[in-house]
Amino acid sequence: MDQRTTLTAILISAVAAVGGFLFGFDTAVINGAVDSIQVAFSLSPALTGFAVSCALLGSALGAWYAGRTADHLGRVRAMVVAAVLFAISAVGAGLAFSVWSLIGWRFVGGLGVGMASVIAPAYIAEVAPSHIRGRLGSLQQLAIVSGIFVALLSDAFLADLAGGASQRLWFGVAAWRWMFLAGLLPALAYGVLALRIPESPRYLVAKGELVRAGEVLREVLGSRSVDAVQRKVQDIAASLRREDRHPPRLSDLRGSRCGLLPIVWVGIMLSIFQQFAGINVIFYYSTSLWRSVGFSESDSLTITVITSVTNVLVTLVAIAIVDKVGRKPMLLGGSLGMAVTLATMAGCFSQSLGSGKDVSLPQPWGTIALVAANLYVVSFGTTWGPVVWVLLGEMFPNWIRATALAVAAAAQWLANFAVTTTFPILSGLGLSFAYGLYAAFAALSFQFVLKAVQETKARELEDMT
Repeated sequence: MDQRTTLTAILISAVAAVGGFLFGFDTAVINGAVDSIQVAFSLSPALTGFAVSCALLGSALGAWYAGRTADHLGRVRAMVVAAVLFAISAVGAGLAFSVWSLIGWRFVGGLGVGMASVIAPAYIAEVAPSHIRGRLGSLQQLAIVSGIFVALLSDAFLADLAGGASQRLWFGVAAWRWMFLAGLLPALAYGVLALRIPESPRYLVAKGELVRAGEVLREVLGSRSVDAVQRKVQDIAASLRREDRHPPRLSDLRGSRCGLLPIVWVGIMLSIFQQFAGINVIFYYSTSLWRSVGFSESDSLTITVITSVTNVLVTLVAIAIVDKVGRKPMLLGGSLGMAVTLATMAGCFSQSLGSGKDVSLPQPWGTIALVAANLYVVSFGTTWGPVVWVLLGEMFPNWIRATALAVAAAAQWLANFAVTTTFPILSGLGLSFAYGLYAAFAALSFQFVLKAVQETKARELEDMT
């Protein structure tokens, strides 16, 4: 097939990745509101942790059902459903009258986040030419970190405009509430844009719409050869063909090894290790973290935004090299980088002075911790952040892709929930203990990738078995 990439393939992949933007925005927007929510609703540390992480439970559930939704409704319609859930959550969380109301609306938003986390990488992998599939698949992570950046930037802007996140802004509504309400605009944009992109050719083949599938392949791959397109459609159909011909379902993932196919376990463990390295502690709690070691609220928000910008920039680096270097070498390098920088942060926090709200991190340890945190983000952002999503979108066979990706993504969200919920408790035992634990998981991830992960660079999706 013609290897020339069309602008259409890039544009529709970018639209699909808008779901990743909302994913990042919705999960990070709580960062600037954490302290204000704790005061407004008089929350304990445990309930504060649950208020932050409740969306992740919704994400796990949304991811679990996203595969079946995408296989029954189609990838595009599933994106629209996710956009609606995002929009409802933004308004509900912004107007929440109690912590349980806030938790409920955040859970609804999590459903949308979970769906988007499955649909976007699956869709992008299914429409992208194989020679740039890694780069287009990395758009998901670029969108996620861009969403995180915009959420943190808008948090900082609104808090600064009001004179503090707890202060009232427009119409007498507190700034922290506007932080949630701001998510309505990208949610609406996602829904509108999703309706303007074509359905996945592999989904169309699965539904027997072979003519339309061929038209989409010509549109996104830039091939002018009718014979080449027909051969591609036939290859897709052969990879989807099953003796029982039933619709995709969870039972297809069963295997003789621990109840699941080995490739599914690899996807699950990649997802778990991505979260157990502690990346979302940086983005969910960083404002509170830096305040706890002596920085002001304004400076803490600024540091958080700078960290987020770093994350965006290094993701661009990952996009540039993923199809040249390959997935496995990048993951191995990232594991080493994360282990070293997390261990450095653990060492720095062991030097903190005081306790409770009077804790501080003396120099030069404060500066070293700040540099190590940003180098950690570089290590994650150039490797484990984008590459795991690329692999999850392409490593599974066609006939189980959406379902297997849903299970792996659900595991990822549950791991995210576990890390986010336990961080306030772990930090109570000492930040050095918490970051030392994340460093240990980063080191373990190196061994896992070395032994279990197979390279997928430049392979056709129909060759994944």
